[in-house]
Amino acid sequence: MKFPPWLLPLILLAALPALAVTEEEEDPLVFEDVPLTDREMVQHPDWFKESFLDLQEDLEEAVAAGKKGLIVYFGQRRCAYCRQLMEVNFKIPDIVRYTQENFDVVAIDIWSPEEVTTPDGHTMSQRDYALRMGTNFTPSLIFYDRNGRVALRLRGYYPPYQFRAALEYVAGGHYLREPFHVYLARGDSTLRFEADDLVEEDFFLPPPHHLDRSRFPGERPLAVFFEQGNCHACDILHTGPLRQPAIINLFKRFDSVQLDMHSDEPVITPDGRRTTARQWARDLGIFYAPTLIFFDEHGREIIRVDSVVHFFRLRNVLNYVLNKGYLSHPSFQLWRSEERAKGL
Repeated sequence: MKFPPWLLPLILLAALPALAVTEEEEDPLVFEDVPLTDREMVQHPDWFKESFLDLQEDLEEAVAAGKKGLIVYFGQRRCAYCRQLMEVNFKIPDIVRYTQENFDVVAIDIWSPEEVTTPDGHTMSQRDYALRMGTNFTPSLIFYDRNGRVALRLRGYYPPYQFRAALEYVAGGHYLREPFHVYLARGDSTLRFEADDLVEEDFFLPPPHHLDRSRFPGERPLAVFFEQGNCHACDILHTGPLRQPAIINLFKRFDSVQLDMHSDEPVITPDGRRTTARQWARDLGIFYAPTLIFFDEHGREIIRVDSVVHFFRLRNVLNYVLNKGYLSHPSFQLWRSEERAKGL
């Protein structure tokens, strides 16, 4: 099996995430996700494009400069996950060089009333643009190709390995041939030398996993944890947020199941299909472990968390589902904004 030349050293780094972190280095997956203070607010790199927020024009300029497209970064000044992107990923020389060579990057403030012209020619506020693009979590990045088509969406913070792969996926034109989860799996397959046991929680329901809610609704919402062995990010989820009493108590109000996203364990999905955990993960386009997908009592997907998540973000998502905020606010971003305005 052949891999892009850039991928090999990153595979070795990602294969041993715990060993790669020395006492002088910080683990990119470990950080506090409380809102930042005035002194801590996110600062964008000086190589981000100075834009007049006409993204049609920005894309034309990127193409004229020989680049592969435009990245629109949706962020918030007080977002700890956004700071992690700026202070970790965008401080790695290879990522900075590769991004600058292949893309222009324009920053959008998801709460700003300032107008922006989108790549397809519509004019609206930055806030409405963020809502239109479904940027539930910041940072979110939308990759537009040279023709103004969306090539990839990333919602949330991803560590350098997955982020660098996303850049190459678009710049190399792989998005024209295969979904991102298929592309990434070709590299990830080398990381699973042995199928380690997953870290289980007391609130997980045991198999067999008959999750069908298509005929008879469930009594509680459903949370499905897609994980894998040898997963550093999964370990951090279990030793961090899932050790907090507030999070545990919220999950006790769900039906929660854990699946190995690479196993052939039989599953009946919420919509009544018989499949395996592996095939269901593929059908859902899952590429990041752990991914948490939340379904309502009728088996409809409400929201998914498929990026790095810590206490505050996870607690907010759980409350959004449990309080049925999705019924009045299909956008988690908008619901969270109104909750903050109420002081909640």
